Amino acid sequence: MTRTLDSSAIAQYLADTPKFFEEHAELLGKIKLSSALGGRTLSLQERQMEVLRHKVNALEMRLADLMRLAQENHSIADKFQEWTRSLLLGRNDVDLPHVLVDGMKKFFAVPNATLRMWNVAPDFSHTWFAAPVSDDARLFACGLDAPFCGRNDDFEAASWLDDPTHVQSIAMLSLRVPGATGVFGMLVLGSPDPERFRPDMATDFLANIGQTSSAALTCLLA
Repeated sequence: MTRTLDSSAIAQYLADTPKFFEEHAELLGKIKLSSALGGRTLSLQERQMEVLRHKVNALEMRLADLMRLAQENHSIADKFQEWTRSLLLGRNDVDLPHVLVDGMKKFFAVPNATLRMWNVAPDFSHTWFAAPVSDDARLFACGLDAPFCGRNDDFEAASWLDDPTHVQSIAMLSLRVPGATGVFGMLVLGSPDPERFRPDMATDFLANIGQTSSAALTCLLA
């Protein structure tokens, strides 16, 4: 009586006997497999080469993606350093908000940027960055645990920008005293490109901008 061999048992046997094809090398040229490309029939050796080529191509594509991301991150790091340097070179306290906002436009190519602060020292109470802000806007800023990115749905903060009518996407970053929970302002970035600030985008870099901005601007608080 002929017993039908179980394919799983055969596979397990081959896995447990790595020298099988060394001892039966003639089988490598006799075993025929179908190819996923064009339905051709290949020898086992050719099929192995085909699988390896697919793996190599996939690894090459993955490496290219990693190289591209590395270059993008390096470029962002350079811009962040230049922007931070401009803050350190600010001539006096009252210039810092302008230097900060101007740096967003210059180094990061953000079309629209501005900020608002509250609880500033009396010497700065009549400046542009201390303009009145509604209680709702303050509550919104206090509720941001991370930078907000998304479509501009007529946010009050968008009206602070120079050209709010053309802002399609917006990013809003709370300004907080380092090491404390209190919020003293908000940095606002806007773009006419609806895809510039997307709800699903990573916000780690924007969070770093918010933290650095907060640290630089605390000198203006009461």
